[in-house]
Formats: sequence, C-alpha cells, structure tokens
Amino acid sequence: MRRDNQSNVSEFLLLGLPIWTEQRGMFLALFLGMYLTTVLGNLLIIMLIRLDSHLHTPMYFFLSHLAFTDISFSSVTAPKMLMNMQTHSQSISYAGCISQVYFFGFFADIDSFLLTSMAYDRYMAICHPLRYTTIMSQKLCFLLVIVSWVLSFANALLHTLLLAHLSFCGDNTLPHFFCDLSSLLKLSSSDTSTNELIILTVGGVVITLPFICILVSYGHIGATILRVPSTKGICKALSTCGSHLSVVSLYYGAIIGVYVSPLSSDSNSKGVIVAVFYALVTPMLNPFIYSLRNRDMKGALGNILGRGKFSP
Repeated sequence: MRRDNQSNVSEFLLLGLPIWTEQRGMFLALFLGMYLTTVLGNLLIIMLIRLDSHLHTPMYFFLSHLAFTDISFSSVTAPKMLMNMQTHSQSISYAGCISQVYFFGFFADIDSFLLTSMAYDRYMAICHPLRYTTIMSQKLCFLLVIVSWVLSFANALLHTLLLAHLSFCGDNTLPHFFCDLSSLLKLSSSDTSTNELIILTVGGVVITLPFICILVSYGHIGATILRVPSTKGICKALSTCGSHLSVVSLYYGAIIGVYVSPLSSDSNSKGVIVAVFYALVTPMLNPFIYSLRNRDMKGALGNILGRGKFSP
C-alpha cells in the first residue's frame, strides 16, 4: 500500500466510457485514429511554422506552442484509455492517477493562457497596426509564453499537493476514463472543503480571467472594425481572427459543458462524453481549423509540398 499514513488505496478503477462491451473494438479504433490525427496534425503545424520563414510571426509563435500543448494534453489521457480498452483493464496506480491530475490541469491551463496571448496579438494587429511590430517583440512573446508555463505549473501543483494530502478509503471506483479531480474529491474520506474552495477561487480565476481578457480584446477589435466599416476590412478581420475564434469557442464551450452545466443524478455519462470532446476531440480539430481556414498555413503547406515535388 502507498502512503499508509494518508491513504489505504493503492490503485483506482476507471469505469471508462459508457459503451457496450461488443462496441469496444470499434471505439478503440476510433479513438486511436483520433489520437494519431491529433499528434500528426499538430506536429505538421509545428513543422510548417519552423520551416516557413513567412510564419515566423508572433501569432504563429503562439500557435506552435498551442500545437505542442494540444499533443501533450491528449497524451495525458488517451494512451492510458486506449491501453485499458485493449487489455480490458480498469486499473490505474495511485501515483499514475495523481500524475494524470497534475498534467491534465497543467496543459489545460497553458491552453487557456496561450489563447489569451493570441487574442492580445490579434488586438494589437487590428487596433494598433502601426505599433504592432514594436510592441509584439520577440522578447514580449517569449515572456508571455514563460508566464503561461509558470502560472500553469503553480496552479496545477497547488491542486495536486492538496489532493495528495487526502485520504481514500473504501470505494476506489471512478466513473470516468481518466483521473478527474472533481471525481476524486467525491471519493475521498477526508474533508475536501479546502480543495473545493481552491478550485472555485484559484482554478476559477485561471480559466475565467483569460476568458474575460479574450472577450475584451475582441470587443475592441469589433469596435475598431465598426468605426471604419468596409467589406475589405471585415473580410481581413475575419481571415485574421476566424481560426482563433473557432478554437476559443471549442475550448471554452467544452469547459462550460463539463464544469458549468447543472449536475443531476444521471449526469455522469453526459459528463464523460463532454470530457471526451474536451480532452480528445478539440485538440484534434485545432490543426484542421488552422489549416483549412488559414491562407498562410495552406500557402506554407503548398510551398513545402512543392519544394519536395521538384527537388532532385
């Protein structure tokens, strides 16, 4: 047994997805395909940004970090879920569960901060184009990314340390396909009021404050466009911001579905399904959004393919 002074549980049982046993093979192939698409699609974005000098701009600098984060975010839950589906196992060790909680929160927070940095970049590009290159310097871009990583590390570490001090006795079954923090708190035999308070305050600020900053940025962008209305200006703004807005809508829409929707007695299955969308589907869709709706990305891909086609 691990942590004998705190917990009598050495492992947890993940009930996984609410699917029939005979459907497991089909869903295993589906989720394996989704995970591979996520990894390969986001690696393609990183490669294009690295190889094409036209994409060496602040927006694509943040996008490359977002792509790396999406790969890492999916890798926290997908491999373990796929392995359990393949081996018909439900167990995850205590240490593995705590680690999963930490890295899930860590990469989710980084996503939030990076999307906020990208919104600020779009605000500067549209509302202050003459000062854009001066303000959005390489130094500022590096600083925003470093701050994102540091704040995410601190927030995830705080939740994980508080969780590690809880006792788990008796029931060790989680109605989820990964170690979800809120589900673990319900299993604990300790007082979880401090954990819940930290989730509502610190955790809420990490998600809510960036979302407010994104809304304010796009509010200013909308006001700037309406101040000098023109078809060309609107099309340019949509081209510049459309992909980012789509990703923001997917990300925060899923969060609202998971954490803000009212809970009911039969909400466990719905929560697991929404979590699949949040943890697996959204990171997979991001490369498609940026490649299909972004002229620069399609141009970079065309240049790379053309270079390979005509090379000796």
